[in-house]
Amino acid sequence: MPAYKVIELGTVTEDAIEEALNDWSAKGWHFDGMQFAMRESSRRPAMAFLLFTRETPDCGERR
Repeated sequence: MPAYKVIELGTVTEDAIEEALNDWSAKGWHFDGMQFAMRESSRRPAMAFLLFTRETPDCGERR
């Protein structure tokens, strides 16, 4: 059964994104995608959301 993790970055720089990707990958999460939140007044993103997944043991229970 997949588990999902969303990381919100308020500082959108190359270093901040790289650090978050390396940290969460080292914890066993697999990078799945990235989304940016833009400001109208700027071409730089205001925020970034990193999406991760990993498999968790299925206990056989359905809820």
